[in-house]
Amino acid sequence: MASLAESIMKEASERSEGTPLLAKEFLHLGSRAAVDQALSRLARQERLMRASRGIYVLPVKTRFGVRPPSVPKVVEALAQAKGEQWAPHGAATANALGMTTQVPVRTVYLTSGSNRRLRLGAQEIELRHAPAWQLALPNEPAGQIIRALAWLGSKEGRERLPFLRRTLSPSVLQQLFAARARLPAWMAQQVGAFAND
Repeated sequence: MASLAESIMKEASERSEGTPLLAKEFLHLGSRAAVDQALSRLARQERLMRASRGIYVLPVKTRFGVRPPSVPKVVEALAQAKGEQWAPHGAATANALGMTTQVPVRTVYLTSGSNRRLRLGAQEIELRHAPAWQLALPNEPAGQIIRALAWLGSKEGRERLPFLRRTLSPSVLQQLFAARARLPAWMAQQVGAFAND
């Protein structure tokens, strides 16, 4: 009969890259204490990576060696496992949209869950609780604009929003305009004025 650690590794290897391994998912293999010990032992042996307390991931083996799984894949899979929403932080989206030249130093994601930190190899990722309106349209360009405006604030957002006009498609503009009811008053006013210009 396979050991508990080997059974965990077998199940882990069948999952897609970045899927978090949570102790509760392995309770069919043994007691909670035994599963916790096996996961901890696998992390010490560097067969698993400990991302946070009780959260492990399988490292990715490449021809160049072992690397941590993709950060967005881990964050997305963790959000799904915990039943949370997530989205990139406004600083990252503002930079990606060309609304700022500042490059974020830290990797931060917004979440509907609690604040927490993950470590994937040398990289630290911060998951920061955010209100529901900041998580609106998580996979859409209009949602990126909402998060960028939230990060920039009222004054800077008003100044930089017009620069997006030439890059936004009519459908994105319409989606942004339709999301006004979810937004704080200052942002709804800016989006409404921008869409009607």
